[in-house]
Amino acid sequence: MQQNNSITEFILLGLTQDPRKKKMVFVIFLIFYVGTMIGNLLIIVTIKSSRTLGSPMYYFLFYLSLADSCFSTTTAPRLIVDSISAKKTISYNECMTQVFALHLFGCMEIFVLILMAIDRYVAICKPLHYPTIMRRQVCTNLIILAWIGSFIHSIAQIILALRMPFCGPNLIDHYCCDLQPLLDLACMDKYVINLLMVSNSGAICSSSFVILMISYIVILHSLRNHSAEGRKKALSTCTSHIIVVVLFFGPCIFIYTRPPTTFPMDKMVTIFYTIGTPFLNPLIYTLRNAEVKNAMKKLWHIKIASKSKR
Repeated sequence: MQQNNSITEFILLGLTQDPRKKKMVFVIFLIFYVGTMIGNLLIIVTIKSSRTLGSPMYYFLFYLSLADSCFSTTTAPRLIVDSISAKKTISYNECMTQVFALHLFGCMEIFVLILMAIDRYVAICKPLHYPTIMRRQVCTNLIILAWIGSFIHSIAQIILALRMPFCGPNLIDHYCCDLQPLLDLACMDKYVINLLMVSNSGAICSSSFVILMISYIVILHSLRNHSAEGRKKALSTCTSHIIVVVLFFGPCIFIYTRPPTTFPMDKMVTIFYTIGTPFLNPLIYTLRNAEVKNAMKKLWHIKIASKSKR
């Protein structure tokens, strides 16, 4: 990657400079990250191994868990290592790579959530046409389009980052590289690039959130025509999706749809959607989904049975 400045590395200040709090950060986020990886990998393995979880909803949930795992890995390991490391430097190229990966997997999560909403809309509002509309090939093509869209978004973000000139200082008051904290260090007029950032990331977050909420309102409204049992099952699934949408999009909209101003709570808000949400998603989707829990139990029993035969 080409540098448009004299800075070769940045220093990430992290969440705190207090030695005691750094140890707390290490323990807390190590637990969060391990929990995130175990939870999401368990969902990935369960969906891949179970014959009962072959519907489009679980096909999309597989990719949501994959995006969550990669999204958390983009920021959490460095935060954990930096919390106990004396040297918290990150090279310019590593910083730009983190910006690219952060937006690639974050945008992928947004698109997968939209696909899950489409799947629920078709299943509930057009049940007779569901097998025809949501065929496996259609779902595969939608996932491919989601990856392409995420890649295009990330390319746009990395172009903005590479165009920022940095002439010092190189202290990033954050635990990761992103356009907002980098913009604070840029030696340039910030208005235009912030406008481009808001029109890209901000527009994607805001418009996607509005689309998702409208779609779920329509879905919930249509449930009045279903049986009591059908309403209960659909309501449980949709409630899980709505919780995930609110938890993810609320912080994203706060970060990416505002003027170039830094607030003290920015780091905590960023933690919530980069580390907190990927940790909570497996809990939300497993605790509120009987099919996933049953499939996990069956998979666990099969593993135990196969070991006992040996």
